[in-house]
Amino acid sequence: MTEKRNILFVGDPHGDFDPVISAVKKYLPEAVILLGDYDLKKPLQDYIQEIMGKTKIWWIPGNHDFDPPEHHHNLFTSQLADQNLHLNVVEIAGLRIAGLGGIFLGRVWYPPYSPKWRSKKHFLQVSSFNDQSSELSLKYQSAIWHDEWAQLKKLKADILVTHEAPKSHKHGFIAIDQLAEAMGVKQVFHGHLHEHYTAKIRKGIQVVGVRNAKVVDLLGVEV
Repeated sequence: MTEKRNILFVGDPHGDFDPVISAVKKYLPEAVILLGDYDLKKPLQDYIQEIMGKTKIWWIPGNHDFDPPEHHHNLFTSQLADQNLHLNVVEIAGLRIAGLGGIFLGRVWYPPYSPKWRSKKHFLQVSSFNDQSSELSLKYQSAIWHDEWAQLKKLKADILVTHEAPKSHKHGFIAIDQLAEAMGVKQVFHGHLHEHYTAKIRKGIQVVGVRNAKVVDLLGVEV
């Protein structure tokens, strides 16, 4: 194992975990980070049992991990439920890695436009007043909320992993750039758009887009 393969990043598996299993067996990294959209018909650990003792596995959720409810259950109640990086900064293999899962939803917040709700609490208060459900639906749980983004923005990290893309991609969002810059990260790794590319945004931050079910190293090279 070389240092650049100390951590591996995995694009949206959509049920195909063979590439990450092969990569872990070959390179024996300290950790792998899954970038969302797993399409789990059974608990996450059932797909990656072969490598669970060989490396540390972390993840963020994507939009496919909230619909249908089966996918959500098989991820958020799996044996790896406590390995969720969303809205957290964790030291992994000597690097501070921050996670932001989910996607931007127009009904919640769609940058660069202003958020429609201040927070989940604000949304639920209004919903309850209108005699709607007092529980946040899975669709709304999949959204990136402005107040949570703002709290994460106050933290510092070396790497940011996201499901959504920054503006380095034509379908990306400036809010991801702003988050990365505020946190002082050097790299952003993202999934969701099923393309492999590398680019730079402001402050010389390197962006790596990871293709679906593919694996890249710390240099952004597919392995």
